[in-house]
Amino acid sequence: MKAIIMAGGEGSRLRPLTCDRPKPMVPVGNRPVMEYAIELLKKLNITEIGVTLQYLPQHITDYFGDGKQWGVNLHYFIEDVPLGTAGSVKNAGSFLDETFLVVSGDALTDLNLQEAIVFHRQKKSLATIVLTAVTNPLEYGVVITNPDGSIERFLEKPGWGEVFSDWVNTGIYVLEPEALDYFEMGQKFDFSKDLFPLLLKNKESMFGCLLEGYWCDIGNLEQYLQSHKDILAGKVDVNPKGTLIKGTLNGEVAANKANSVRINGPVLIGDNCRLGAGVRLEPFTILGDNVIIEDEVTIKRTVIWNNVYIGKKTSLSGALIGNRVTIKDNVTILQDAAIGDGTNINSRSTIKPGVKIWPFKTVNTGAIVSESLVWGEKANRNLFGIEGIPGLTNWDITPELAAKLGASYGSVLKKEHQVAVSCDGKLVTKMLKGSFVSGLMSTGVKVSDLGDLTMPIHRFAVRGIGAQGGVHIKIDHNSLDKCWLQFVDCKGININRDVERKIEGTYIREDFRRVQEGEIGETVLMQHSISSYLDNLMNSIDFDKIGQRDLKLLVNTRGAVMKNLFQELSSRLKCDFQYVNNDHLEDKSFKKQILMSDEMSKEITDTGMDFGIILDANGERIILIDNHGRRIDEHLFTVLMALVLFKANKGGTVVVPVTASETIEKIGEEYNGKVIRTKTAPWAVMSELLREEIAKLQKPYSQFFMQNDSLYAAVMLMDFIVKENISLADLINEIPDFHLEVKTANCPWEQKGRIMRALISEVTEYPVELIDGVKIRHEKGWALVLPHCEEPQYNIYTEGLSQEIAEELGVFYQDKIQRMLQT
Repeated sequence: MKAIIMAGGEGSRLRPLTCDRPKPMVPVGNRPVMEYAIELLKKLNITEIGVTLQYLPQHITDYFGDGKQWGVNLHYFIEDVPLGTAGSVKNAGSFLDETFLVVSGDALTDLNLQEAIVFHRQKKSLATIVLTAVTNPLEYGVVITNPDGSIERFLEKPGWGEVFSDWVNTGIYVLEPEALDYFEMGQKFDFSKDLFPLLLKNKESMFGCLLEGYWCDIGNLEQYLQSHKDILAGKVDVNPKGTLIKGTLNGEVAANKANSVRINGPVLIGDNCRLGAGVRLEPFTILGDNVIIEDEVTIKRTVIWNNVYIGKKTSLSGALIGNRVTIKDNVTILQDAAIGDGTNINSRSTIKPGVKIWPFKTVNTGAIVSESLVWGEKANRNLFGIEGIPGLTNWDITPELAAKLGASYGSVLKKEHQVAVSCDGKLVTKMLKGSFVSGLMSTGVKVSDLGDLTMPIHRFAVRGIGAQGGVHIKIDHNSLDKCWLQFVDCKGININRDVERKIEGTYIREDFRRVQEGEIGETVLMQHSISSYLDNLMNSIDFDKIGQRDLKLLVNTRGAVMKNLFQELSSRLKCDFQYVNNDHLEDKSFKKQILMSDEMSKEITDTGMDFGIILDANGERIILIDNHGRRIDEHLFTVLMALVLFKANKGGTVVVPVTASETIEKIGEEYNGKVIRTKTAPWAVMSELLREEIAKLQKPYSQFFMQNDSLYAAVMLMDFIVKENISLADLINEIPDFHLEVKTANCPWEQKGRIMRALISEVTEYPVELIDGVKIRHEKGWALVLPHCEEPQYNIYTEGLSQEIAEELGVFYQDKIQRMLQT
């Protein structure tokens, strides 16, 4: 029999412990929790095990390798995008040719799964769900069964009024391969939300098997701490790593322990620990490997990971301490506090109950920390990401944080300065906008509330009203649980790194400017930004000619703001806009919109439309479909934009980042144009585009708006093909074939600098460019290795004379980076 371990979990509720590791690699009893799952399967003589991976997969593959150390064979299946629990297992479909067992890589259990396997076969079930009884089923999927075990009903995370059973879904299943035939490969599908209700609806043979024993879904920090208490109390049949002391020991208990140490078990102590004189370890304390504890330290009910230093006269109670944490003398860390990897807590500090400190943060001497230091997650990164400040909505980016960021930004500006603020119209971003505005007002800055806008209109409005800066708050186009605070300067350009640093410094120091009551900044509501934007757009095109051509377009967009914009635009242009019915995508990602492109292509070619447009809800991303049904992705669109600009502005200049295809240079030569390459940061490209000597040559079309405003780009394309009396397909046919690939390579934050240095020193036989990242020119192509500013990884861009060459270059540098990491 084969098994699948689902190990793609990110573990967001376990932060800060999971900031730099996948959830299955979180240590429980000094061993990665997934290790217990492998041992459980080995006890069942299941040695062929598939492992589904998605978040930071290299951590798991590096640790477990091929599995032979555990007497099993591990086969890895990595998802490029999250596929859901069932989708991830189907991704391993080539491995699943018989009845198989599915277990979670981040749950702790000693259930006798052989009973479930026998039950499954006796019932001739298509799908068997392993059930267990819990005292509080509110956070789980409750399963109602008939007397014979067949499943009657599912209740996903019920309220108390819906708790009709204490039997819950453990996430452990026995399945036949045919159970996965109900959905397509690559489709996002969840077992409990999608597949099992579908099987039930279709009256398939599906049973629940109740097992007795221990099971703990380590979903949050409280459950994580409880799992350790249960291990030490002997409630779960697993083998933690270290020396388990069950009773009370006084005096010299082992090597490297002073005479006056007192240990009240149960306590687990890892390898190579050193305990100073007068140390007291109270029940349910766990020490990892290489923990140094100085004199007169008291530790109660605390889990401490590896390579931790704890100074004299420090007290820890009910806390969680990550790897490589340094805690100096006379520190107090109280109940339910969690300290991320690499944090340095200086002397005489106090960490209050429930405080979470993200990795690599420094707590100053004598500090009293009563609020979580979330941005410590980015201590060797930055507060700012690619497009502004990102974070999980109402988790990382809370109203309290938004208010502090508003005060930080306002303190960088002068009193009486004007800041334009807008959001994408979502309820949560409106909430965050209100908090951010409060912070701004507290520093004496005037606020112009632009209401609900897209980011391109926000840029336009900032310039139009003469504001000194602006902030737009939006939901991420693909991760709908993530939001962004985007900052722009007086020209509507993303603020540069110098301004970002000033905001970060003010935020970290909490050095906010406070003004008297009479100096509080005012807020003025401004509601004419959209109409002004549309007036400007219409003045940039020949709308009479567009109306005469009677263009027929198929439009796929989301969000109330974008849909209202198109309705107003269609009435002004007198064009035939047909809208894709995508109401079911309002709470979905831009990627979900793109998945509709095949249907759109067929409709465009069948009905003879001119082209199709897919735009995100915030007006910043665009995918085109030409009249032949071909999809124009972001890389091809950049080249298309350059072609249009060169044709419309012969002898002009086009600005593109170093990641764009070098086909653009070939097109520029044909039209006697010039190409300027910049860093990939949006502010770098925008700043270059608004240089007077470049902007004045870009008429009638502005690359600044074509590149950053998807609606503007679509309308300018309409204008151009009408003036030239051509089709979009004609334009695409003019573009030479090019072959561009994008790959990623994982790399710990602390290794990024070393790897870049080593890479430059190793490629001396090739021409190298260092505009942004390391661009290496090969005989038949080029590769750009670019550190990601938000993730512990590199982006690798390659272009070759053929697709095979581009692919080979990408793989070559992926492998090179991994080899460097091992040296």
